[in-house]
Amino acid sequence: MQTKTILIRGGLVQDAVHREPRKVDLLLAGGKIAAIGENLDATADAEVLDAAGLQVFPGFVDAHTHIGLDGYGIGYEGCDYNEMNDIWTPQLRAIDGINPRDPSLAHARKAGVTCVCTGPGSANVLGGTFLAMKTIGDRVDNMIVKDPVAMKCAFGENPKRCYRDKCDSTRMSTAAFLRGALNQARDYGARKQAANGDVTKMPAYNQKLEALLPVLDGTIPLKAHAHQANDIFTALRIAHEFGLRLTLEHVTEGHLIVDELAKEANVPMAVGPSLTFASKFELQNKSWATPGVLAKAGCHVSIITDNSVIPQQYLPLCAGMAVKAGMDPFDALRAITLNAAEHIGVADRVGSLEVGKDADVVITDGSPFEVMTEVRAVFIDGEMIRA
Repeated sequence: MQTKTILIRGGLVQDAVHREPRKVDLLLAGGKIAAIGENLDATADAEVLDAAGLQVFPGFVDAHTHIGLDGYGIGYEGCDYNEMNDIWTPQLRAIDGINPRDPSLAHARKAGVTCVCTGPGSANVLGGTFLAMKTIGDRVDNMIVKDPVAMKCAFGENPKRCYRDKCDSTRMSTAAFLRGALNQARDYGARKQAANGDVTKMPAYNQKLEALLPVLDGTIPLKAHAHQANDIFTALRIAHEFGLRLTLEHVTEGHLIVDELAKEANVPMAVGPSLTFASKFELQNKSWATPGVLAKAGCHVSIITDNSVIPQQYLPLCAGMAVKAGMDPFDALRAITLNAAEHIGVADRVGSLEVGKDADVVITDGSPFEVMTEVRAVFIDGEMIRA
């Protein structure tokens, strides 16, 4: 892709690395951030953008959505984020269901949300793999930042409600389904390894178990939907039992168990969606204070929309609501930039303004946490975006 060389001159840069903003220039070239510094020289081919009086941020990142899989303004025809015919479907891949032309992606990039983690599952005990992608493009294959990112699993009300008349009506059976799947996959992987390439000794191919092998070997984490405190602990318990990497998603009652969660130093936590009515019992204790309480205790915190639960474009406003409830503003910025990128394993490319990273940049006329702030420009891979 051919990109222009852009010099963003004189903006107040909040790079998500340094706590204090800096008045510096950014040079974007070849789709990357080529230089950051004071009074950078414009190359002959550079287009200069005067950002004096404006604020410059990394492109916003959402670590947990279903965007592109839950169609905007459409019903069943565009609903592709939960396979309701089977309680465990680890073989499903987000890439096969995403519609890049869904209007929600245009809404997202217009608001400065440049990278999202999206995928299937929340009703299923195992829902399939998530991916990370940019929010612009006509073909999803060309939008990918990382695939797969994680394997979705779910605890709590959703599986037992959706499958209560089929196979799952208690939290105990949800946990048992997951343990059973992981044990089967572990046995399957051991048999494959023991066969040492001899096809006559290999176990019969099993698409579900094959999909779980990257979870067992630590290549990708389980992405665990858990709102209620007991469900959060079940997710942690199973991850520890099997020696798995884990990310916690939603963490609605995290503020109630913060002392315990602070002990889980290697478990990233994505909090939300909080801009919603408490539509079920496990949401009764939801609070805008949760991300701030967890961050203050030293937890690794992101803020999420769970799009389409909250429209994707309101991600920065969710961070603003957390600030209003007491979260440190720098922690809130990182919760929708660098922390979110780290949560989904793409911080080498996005999440902060650093030399060598993708040129995903948002320019605003004020704090993105404020509802009246206007997004003046958005760059994705160095290309100015107009949604």
